[in-house]
Amino acid sequence: MSSSQLVRDPSHAGSWYSSSELKLDGELGGWLDAVKMPVKCIVPQSDGQTIDQLPVPGARVIIAPHAGYAYSGPAAAWAYRAWDVSKAKRVFLLGPSHHYHLNGAALSRMTHYATPLGNLTVDRETTGVLHKTGQFELMSQSVDEDEHSLEMHLPYIHKMLTEVHGTALPILVPVMIGSTSTSTERALAKTLAPYLSDPTNAFVISSDFAHWGTRFGYTYYSPLTGNPSSLSRSSKSPKDPEIHESIRQVDFESIVACESGSHEGWGKELRRTGNTVF
Repeated sequence: MSSSQLVRDPSHAGSWYSSSELKLDGELGGWLDAVKMPVKCIVPQSDGQTIDQLPVPGARVIIAPHAGYAYSGPAAAWAYRAWDVSKAKRVFLLGPSHHYHLNGAALSRMTHYATPLGNLTVDRETTGVLHKTGQFELMSQSVDEDEHSLEMHLPYIHKMLTEVHGTALPILVPVMIGSTSTSTERALAKTLAPYLSDPTNAFVISSDFAHWGTRFGYTYYSPLTGNPSSLSRSSKSPKDPEIHESIRQVDFESIVACESGSHEGWGKELRRTGNTVF
């Protein structure tokens, strides 16, 4: 891979989020400041527990959404306030491919990712090591810049790293994830496991969880009594529970499966509900 400088432009700035450094920094700061302690946990396995320290010591891995900031900005702040990057020298950013047909995973060709707040340096050495495994494609610049699931996290990552590390920012390893089989997931996990076990590596997993509606081909509804079903445009709007409450419950069940740490359990849960977690 060439060592010449290649900078990924923040292609969604000015539409999905502000292109103004001052405005964007203020918005991120406001959302982060709105996260107050103690934080009450609401997912079933930890319901009622509270977090009394932010960031959470040792919380190197977070999952946060990637929609436009008008929708996801305040929600993502809860993850980023918990994120402990005090020991971080490197940040892995994993996000799904929305536009490019990809089997497996892909790495960036870029040397830097630009944001309105400043640039993040891509870890070319680690990217090269991963590429040599044969498990990863290399994205073209156009594919890289079309994808929003990675970009929407860059301003938050830049802000959090700057607050902790000043100008000596940890380096970035962007990874785009496409269609995967169980065996592919296991192979990728085996490759990334040594990095995950290293306390100087932090991870951001980009996911909105359920994408519900006919345009996503997913209208799963779980009633309080009776069997789950898929709703259609002609279906009478259910009230027991409301649709948004059913979506919330399905997402919570997926979160519980994620918390279990069981790859088999995670796959089983997604097959059970068909939840569109990407």
